[in-house]
Amino acid sequence: MRLYKLAQKLEISRIESNLESIMNSVGINYYLLGSKNILSNIKKFASLSEAKKNEISFCSSTSKKAIELISKSRAGVIICSKSLEGILSVYPDKLFILVENPRLYFILLANKAMSNATIYYERQTGISKTAVISESAKIGKNCAIGNFVYVGDNCVIGDNTILSDRISIRNSIIGSNCVIQSGVSIGEDGFAYERNINFEPEPFPHLRGVRIENNVEIRVNSSIARGSLTDTVIGEGTKLDALTHIAHNVKIGRNCLLTAGTIIGGSTIIGDVCWLGLNSTLKNKISLGNQVIVGSGASVIHDIPDGDIVAGVPAKSIKHKVTSEQLFLMAGQANK
Repeated sequence: MRLYKLAQKLEISRIESNLESIMNSVGINYYLLGSKNILSNIKKFASLSEAKKNEISFCSSTSKKAIELISKSRAGVIICSKSLEGILSVYPDKLFILVENPRLYFILLANKAMSNATIYYERQTGISKTAVISESAKIGKNCAIGNFVYVGDNCVIGDNTILSDRISIRNSIIGSNCVIQSGVSIGEDGFAYERNINFEPEPFPHLRGVRIENNVEIRVNSSIARGSLTDTVIGEGTKLDALTHIAHNVKIGRNCLLTAGTIIGGSTIIGDVCWLGLNSTLKNKISLGNQVIVGSGASVIHDIPDGDIVAGVPAKSIKHKVTSEQLFLMAGQANK
């Protein structure tokens, strides 16, 4: 079997299909402001600050700052919020696409355009000769396992899952269509001790494993500890950024986004569709509800209810103070 490789196109951002037809296929209502003829000249996707006249970008801002950003951009097409319709000027060399959520529309449009490209990714499945796979491990169909990967006894890897280089997996069940990047450790014992009468730390036994559901992504140098008396669980569709640490017995719900440097203490429970900001820390044995946002650098030491927004040290609710513009900035999603 051959080791997988991802061969990117040099012009990966190039639009090879008719942009207007792609726009109509996305399934989101939009309104055009400006000359529709500009669409035929658009060849690439780019950032707002670096885009050229033959490129398309987006602006998430809904404040007066949006006008400043747009006026400075050379982009031929800019996806903007519908709320700007009354204050946008008409430029002879610009076309505005007005939608409810510019960033989401840009993502859907770009992904659709890339999937229509003649060559996007060349993917070869297989297992590297340097990988070490236990005889009792079960590897699914169409998996790609890179150099110096270790998959331990009785582990299960689901179909179409990619394991990059130098990954260690023990005591774990990993679902289908997952992507695990280099340097990740999954399933080692967690950190739990009790001092004996001589004040020496006695390790708590770790008897359970890790369960990672389908469509999960784990980025470089993250670690997920196995459970002690209950499994550590990462829910379907959840994405972990680099240098994330998940302690033993943690339960994370579906479609959560954990940004770089997030630390979650043992036995903490996180609901669905949560956002944890850069370098946020969650104390052990607490619960976060569904759709919670934790600001960058926050230290969460108590339970957080559904839909709340918290920030600071210790973290406190700021939901009543936050505007939609600030919310985007907290979530790190402004005009990427």
